[in-house]
Amino acid sequence: MRKRKLRSISAALTVAAGSLAAGAVAPQPAGALTAPVAITADNLPTWQTNGIVFAMAQANGTVFAGGTFSSVRPSGEAAGGAGEQEAVNFAAFDAATGAPTDCKLSFTVGSGTATVRALAVSPDGTTLYAGGFFGAVNGTPVSSLAAIDIATCAVKSGFGVSVNATVRALAVSGDTVYLGGDFSSVGGQPRSDFAAVSTSGAVTPFTADGDAPGRALALTPDGSKAILGGDFDRVNGTASHALAVVDAGTGAVVKGYGSSFIPSTSVVKDIATDATGFYTGNEGTGGGVFDGRIAINLSDLNQRWRDTCLGATQSVEVYKTVLYSGSHAHDCSTMNEYPNQRRKHLLAQGVDNPAKLGWFPDTNDGLGEGIGPRAMSLASSGGTDYLWVGGEFTTVNGVAQQGLTRFASGPDTGVPTTPNVSVSSVTPGSVAVRVQTSLDLDDSSLTYRVYKNGGATPVYTTTASSLPWVRPQFTWTDTDVTAGATYTYRVTASDGTNTTVKSPTQTVTAATVPEAYPTQVLADGATLYWRYNETANTFVADNSPADDGGNHVGGPTRGVSPGALTGSASTAVTYNGTTQWSYSDAKHSRPSSYSIETWFRTTTTAGGKLVGFGDRTSEISATTDKHVYMTNAGRLIFGVRSGSNRTVTTSAAYNDGQWHHVVATQGSTGMRLFVDGALQASSPFTTGGTDYTGYWHVGGDNLSGWTSRPTSNYFAGSLDETAIYPSVLSPAQIALHYSLGTNG
Repeated sequence: MRKRKLRSISAALTVAAGSLAAGAVAPQPAGALTAPVAITADNLPTWQTNGIVFAMAQANGTVFAGGTFSSVRPSGEAAGGAGEQEAVNFAAFDAATGAPTDCKLSFTVGSGTATVRALAVSPDGTTLYAGGFFGAVNGTPVSSLAAIDIATCAVKSGFGVSVNATVRALAVSGDTVYLGGDFSSVGGQPRSDFAAVSTSGAVTPFTADGDAPGRALALTPDGSKAILGGDFDRVNGTASHALAVVDAGTGAVVKGYGSSFIPSTSVVKDIATDATGFYTGNEGTGGGVFDGRIAINLSDLNQRWRDTCLGATQSVEVYKTVLYSGSHAHDCSTMNEYPNQRRKHLLAQGVDNPAKLGWFPDTNDGLGEGIGPRAMSLASSGGTDYLWVGGEFTTVNGVAQQGLTRFASGPDTGVPTTPNVSVSSVTPGSVAVRVQTSLDLDDSSLTYRVYKNGGATPVYTTTASSLPWVRPQFTWTDTDVTAGATYTYRVTASDGTNTTVKSPTQTVTAATVPEAYPTQVLADGATLYWRYNETANTFVADNSPADDGGNHVGGPTRGVSPGALTGSASTAVTYNGTTQWSYSDAKHSRPSSYSIETWFRTTTTAGGKLVGFGDRTSEISATTDKHVYMTNAGRLIFGVRSGSNRTVTTSAAYNDGQWHHVVATQGSTGMRLFVDGALQASSPFTTGGTDYTGYWHVGGDNLSGWTSRPTSNYFAGSLDETAIYPSVLSPAQIALHYSLGTNG
């Protein structure tokens, strides 16, 4: 498919001792793990290429980049702009400044397109080896493999190895250069896809013939074994798909891996090692692929863990117990992390655990094959460590930057996003301050401070965790309030070094009497209760003790339309029926018994989903059910997937522009659909449903394949007071809710 400081994700959401009201603990991000992430997410000014970087290496504070490009230019400059310099498929850069050095090499070929696909530096740091498809370096004839003297930036004439096709991978020991690629001949001797030559240029006896291209190479720390990755199914006739460990002297297979270890639809694109293991980056094509990463113990050559995210991993690099990777990961649902959504191109995880760590700088897919990052290299200079990234991207952290970028071990300059805040008071003597946790690209655990009535000293402090795909809500209940008095609240988030500005002021008048409708909803056990009283940002606050907040997509209208409840100042949310919806931030297991409740008002003749359950968040779901939707004619349908799609439908239409109340329930009594307090349709036979984890959606989601599918998946109209219950509401409870909503 096709820090300076050490920050970590808490093992659980932590709060200041004794300072959090009951029911206020937000759900912990799935897969959270305690481990340091020692590289910041703040990209540094770096020169760019005008094409793709396929390979990187470093020596003594200099970073080498090879690929398919013809020039380099300063950071911030557009292609063809001021300061652009010729650089034919190769450039060298100062690791600390990001600017090119005076080492200029031109890799060319007589016919076809020259490219550099592999770079490796000798252990003593004196020689750079380059592989790819080229016939000359600075005019000196070579044949897809060259040795460069780093001190003089000149081709070593004594290393004259002829390779008859592209070299895609290199690894170097003290006296041997290992190569992988598409070739069948090296130095005039038959070698299929893998070979080894001495540093003087002689072909060695090492034989590890593959039956398809080699793409990755690494040596174990003791130099005794070579780790091979690529497209192959056999090495020296031994079955071993995509990955094999061989003797570094002879090439004999030490450990083979069958097609069940890495699927036949997947290949190995990169390999990194540390003192205890090696790590593979994998790419697949078609269905049933494996696109993630695998950690393998050096002690027994068996798997330590694997990451099954989808998204074509191209590069891996280890730094201080963290595995960094470049990919375009878009679906990590099998890791209990984010479902299919916008791609994330740079990730970090502990070498002992595949859970994602709090490091999320990003690139785009850019040019070429739409991959994104393709190569990584670590370098040190002046006491600072740098992670360089190359590829085919054209933006980094949302700003134009092509082909190259770099990140450092410090300082951390990235400020978290300003917290989203919602306040309300429905019970005398208390104000609820609900906060959606902020996003920081290299600090998942942040400290939050709540300020009251413009005061300079926080009245409440807590620590909470978040990730880009799950930003949990937490709630602080202020009990130091007087009925009828007005209060203001603002919140900041801090990573310990960088602190946000205070959030926009939220004003609330403390309740003088209990508000009847929300009090009853909460008394009846709602575990998601969205009132839609926020006026800005993408946050939809949960008023239930579960803190099950959500996110608006596409900018539905908030804080403008009067709400459904008679006599209430509450507002509704209005969706446009084409591009807008909302989803719960937290992932949920399939409920066995539940009730779905909302108020709605519409005149649409295109139908659409009001509320439902789906397996994705920021894009349309692949699996949906447990939903209430409207037909083009205005009838309501309650649908559940139980072997097949099971539905019950109202006989009346409700697209009359008036507020209506709908409740759908499922449990041991089957499916029931109530409108305006009365039962309108039911089926006693469907008591179960499809078992999958998902998210609650409001305002739209996939309706493909469902009975009387409307023109639109998305609802054009207003919704209010949406609630989900983990039980079946009784007819009396439903009638009471309707009465309280219409009579005040």
